Amino acid sequence: MGMSSSSTGLRVGRLQNNLPLLSVSPQSRLLPRHFLRSTLLLLQRSRQDPTHDVGKSRDAHFPSLFTSLSARSRSSVRAVATASAFSEMVKAIRVHELGGPEVLKWEDVEIGEPKEGEIRVKNKAIGINFIDVYFRKGVYKAPTMPFTPGMEAVGEVVAVGPGLTGRKVGDIVAYAGGPMGAYAEEQILPASKVVPVPPSIDPVVAASVMLKGMTAQFLLRRCFKVENGHTILVQAAAGGVGSLLCQWANALGATVIGTVSTKEKAAQAKEDGCHHVIIYTEEDFVSRVKEITSGIGVDVVYDSVGKDTFQGSLECLKIRGYMVSFGQSSGTPDPVPLSALAPKSLFLTRPSLMQYTISRDELLEAAGEVFASVASGVLKVRMNHTYPLSEAAKAHADLETRKTSGSVVLIP
Repeated sequence: MGMSSSSTGLRVGRLQNNLPLLSVSPQSRLLPRHFLRSTLLLLQRSRQDPTHDVGKSRDAHFPSLFTSLSARSRSSVRAVATASAFSEMVKAIRVHELGGPEVLKWEDVEIGEPKEGEIRVKNKAIGINFIDVYFRKGVYKAPTMPFTPGMEAVGEVVAVGPGLTGRKVGDIVAYAGGPMGAYAEEQILPASKVVPVPPSIDPVVAASVMLKGMTAQFLLRRCFKVENGHTILVQAAAGGVGSLLCQWANALGATVIGTVSTKEKAAQAKEDGCHHVIIYTEEDFVSRVKEITSGIGVDVVYDSVGKDTFQGSLECLKIRGYMVSFGQSSGTPDPVPLSALAPKSLFLTRPSLMQYTISRDELLEAAGEVFASVASGVLKVRMNHTYPLSEAAKAHADLETRKTSGSVVLIP
């Protein structure tokens, strides 16, 4: 039994304890905070003093609301608000149309309380990755429109859903790979998708290495298992993932060849463990790789550049070599007929981190190996660029024009 007021969007319905329930229709979305505070105060006072004149007090707080309700409904408004009424507004980056960096808009968004199996996280640092650019441009299709981009963040748990165990308020957690929506001050996440961040690792460091580090981990350890004696080629060796690939592969005993665009990036790649650095703007990388390998070719190519390097990468492979295409910063590669792989019996794969961290165990194993490698010094995280979250558009522009190297992090 209950009634509603279409003019205010407010609905009143009885609960089992004979108290009414206030909720909001879709048209009104939120109850004003001053109304919620007054309502809860009224409820508290009524319970403390059963003889308190509810009707007298309520009209003083919000007369326009109660004049629209019947006497019977007004007499029972010792109200409790629904969970949706406690929604708040936080700042986030929103994309309403596909395009360049300029479509990243700084806006207010609504955030509610976590449901069962969920946590609410206040982000401390947010990692930028090229996959964010792909979604912004429409290379990958976002699940909704408009949407908040971002696949990687580290933050503090500020609320947990009902019945959830294993996570508590105050925990520092990280996530990478999904769900999308990291470019926000706060977000709701499935508890199963986050991992604890060791106290020894700074949140900004964790945000800069979580997704890129787990990407490097599955590329080197699972997609093609790099071992001592292998020779590998890393395209964009000074990039966020490229830097980690070079360091990790060197530690595994591989001979590392890397391509970069400038002398400055060549110096970084050398520091990161590249045995041979090729500045592809100055020399042909295919000829140089063949020279370095005495015409044999490399065991595996890790190519995140795509269109500009794909065909050349195939030519650099040895017989039965592995072509691992895990990105397309220069555009989607041209189609390759299967017959092109036949002369050297090549393997070609287009892997994604999400398919290598499907289970909780896979996620924990990948993240654990990344954090352990950072703590032991195997991986040195290059946090070369930080931007305020509100300046995500500038960060994207710098990333796409190759003005950045290493990791790029947004700070809320």
